[in-house]
Amino acid sequence: MNLSMSGVVILGIIVFLFFRKDGLKGSHAFVTALFGFYLAGTAIAPSITAGGASLASLLGGIKF
Repeated sequence: MNLSMSGVVILGIIVFLFFRKDGLKGSHAFVTALFGFYLAGTAIAPSITAGGASLASLLGGIKF
């Protein structure tokens, strides 16, 4: 659950920055959110989740 919440927060911040700085219109953000909700209900959702977890694991393993 922590990974999912972190991903939601990070993506939310990115969308907010696009909205404020790069001229993302509210309607574009709404359509993108709807696309995400519909995509989460498809058969490809587990693959996307596994890819996100793999990417988070990769990024978490990087030592500075």
